[in-house]
Amino acid sequence: MKKLFLYFLSIVIFILVIIIFLNDDFIEEDEFEPIRQNIDNMNISCYNQASTSESLPNIDAKLDNQDTDWNIFFHETSCFDENGLALNARQACAVESAAKINPDMNIYLLFLSPSKISRRFRRLFKQLQTYPNIHIRRIKPEDYMKNTPLNEWYKTEILKKSKWPINHMSDILRYLTLWKYGGIYLDLDVIVIKPIKYLANFAGAEDRNQVAAGVIGFDTSMTGRRMANECIQEIRNNFRGDLWNHNGPGVITRILKKICSTKNLQDASMIRCEGFKIYPPSTFYPIHYSNWKSYFQTTNKNATMKKIEEAITIHVWNKLSNGEKMNQMGTRIFSFMRHLVLIKMV
Repeated sequence: MKKLFLYFLSIVIFILVIIIFLNDDFIEEDEFEPIRQNIDNMNISCYNQASTSESLPNIDAKLDNQDTDWNIFFHETSCFDENGLALNARQACAVESAAKINPDMNIYLLFLSPSKISRRFRRLFKQLQTYPNIHIRRIKPEDYMKNTPLNEWYKTEILKKSKWPINHMSDILRYLTLWKYGGIYLDLDVIVIKPIKYLANFAGAEDRNQVAAGVIGFDTSMTGRRMANECIQEIRNNFRGDLWNHNGPGVITRILKKICSTKNLQDASMIRCEGFKIYPPSTFYPIHYSNWKSYFQTTNKNATMKKIEEAITIHVWNKLSNGEKMNQMGTRIFSFMRHLVLIKMV
């Protein structure tokens, strides 16, 4: 009964998140739109620029409360121009859902750009900053890499030769941040719909052949430390700037196949994987990226709802769906969640 009540409560809280983001008084219509105007996908010149008086405060292990594994990390690795840091409502919804559903966890939104907060998106930042467990900080990569296995590797500037340096920096940082602090990493297009506080040392399969890297947890136990170390060493030794997935999902997939001693991830039990759990696709990625339009379509609505019902997170695949209106997606997700609440009340 208690478990059912907590599940019901998490769904209700998530509905409130969606209601907030469907409220026109809170967010202008264009804040739902993808951010296109001030990002150069090849420009990483901001990474080692000094912070200014208007920059976000740097993340600080001594000042920020990271002394537990109850941390959730989001990264934004783009360099922004003079218009300032941008965060659209899809991304803000992801961060807010994590904070609302997991009020006892520290939520870190980490930017690499030293730019000030954009006036256009200031309301979204202020809304997030009303949560005591949300911390918005800056990472300066040169300093962040110090005293880590990637320090000398980063100094070679191999990242600058990548075809997708911003995306590959995101791949690198998800593993490095968990190596440094322990906790859970989430992509900025992952919405949390159930508590994840007690999940430890886990990832989710995207399909039968690959483990995804959009939701990953490494704690500070022996199992978590081994996974973090293995992933960092894999990046340092086998980074490929010419392959899109090689440094993100490719890293954890290769490491788990090695640790679990299997080429077939369906055989990868916790015992075989030395305490690390690989969840099925339905747990974190109930809608496969190839079916991303299901979030917006009314056809097969019941089948889509059924897939989402048992999920812990939903991945909305922003890279593919960023041309769709956020209010349409919000309405669709809201109907999913309302459906789930009605089921639990019966």
